[in-house]
Amino acid sequence: MNTNMFCGEGPFVVAGLMSGTSGDGLDLALVEFRKGEKWSYQILHAETISYQGELLRFVEESIIVESERLLEFHFELGRFMGQQLKRTCDKTGITPVLVGSHGHTVFHQPQRGFTFQAGHAGLVANISGIPVCGDFRSQDVSLGGNGAPLVPIGDELLFPEFDACLNLGGIANISFRKGHTRKAFDICVANMAMNYLSGKVGKEYDKGGAIAASGKALPELVQALSDLDYFSRPAPKSLGREWFEHTMKPLLENEVLSVPDRLASFVAHCADQISLAVPELCRKVLVTGGGTWNDYLLKELNNRIPGIWQVPAKEVIDYKEALVFAFLGLLRARNEINVLAEVTGSTESHVAGGMYMP
Repeated sequence: MNTNMFCGEGPFVVAGLMSGTSGDGLDLALVEFRKGEKWSYQILHAETISYQGELLRFVEESIIVESERLLEFHFELGRFMGQQLKRTCDKTGITPVLVGSHGHTVFHQPQRGFTFQAGHAGLVANISGIPVCGDFRSQDVSLGGNGAPLVPIGDELLFPEFDACLNLGGIANISFRKGHTRKAFDICVANMAMNYLSGKVGKEYDKGGAIAASGKALPELVQALSDLDYFSRPAPKSLGREWFEHTMKPLLENEVLSVPDRLASFVAHCADQISLAVPELCRKVLVTGGGTWNDYLLKELNNRIPGIWQVPAKEVIDYKEALVFAFLGLLRARNEINVLAEVTGSTESHVAGGMYMP
């Protein structure tokens, strides 16, 4: 690979591929980056491609399937990602010079020394005909880090005007500058739990937070959720689907309680934890991710800390993570640091990601 093509100011058109823990689909963004006094970006095209049929079942069941089926999923998702990227490039007439692919996190247990993102990057490269950078987390885990969060380098270089950046995805995480270092960590489960509870009444998600708004937050449940050990641990720290399935989900399965009450209780817990995570004297918090569309959650956040929550344009709300993984891939191709030790807890900041050539 000719890394000289990534030197200089650009512009560089890079594709970002992201499959979040909520499992709703593949986020695909085509982004143009330029390097002047600071980095700038323009989203040229972005879309979410829903998972269907067998692939959807793979996504939903990947955490519990046998090893052979998991490897099958790894390759099938990579094939799907490559096909969708090629389709999008053909449709838009935009051909990126590089792809930054996050894949879909199946297992994330850095305390046991491993993390696994499905979606074989080699297949993405071979099918699309474009070099791919993937597997951004493993190296950090091998250096004693959490392998997460990875987005803070993008917050630092692409969104410096905000005091903090809050992502409301399957898991809520925050990033902010404190002194001369960047701080970041996973705060709590977010859409993963809300979508799970919404499914009990036949909904994929709680649109606008209407179901939660119709319920009542139950102090005992809110307290039980907030008493879980994770919330008393210091950062850096990170969460995975396994933690939700084994630790939090049992608290939400009390069928004696109505779904609206359970949702309202969870949103109260989520808003409490996010508010505690926001640093003092914070005046502008960028809010992105699917949970930004939950009006009830945003209302609860504003009730706790009024006036600081900044909601950007729709394409940034929905595709910020795909945008940042495109950026991580570009930094990797430029041999520039794309993972910060101060946010992951690894022994050193480093250049992460494996390169795959078509």
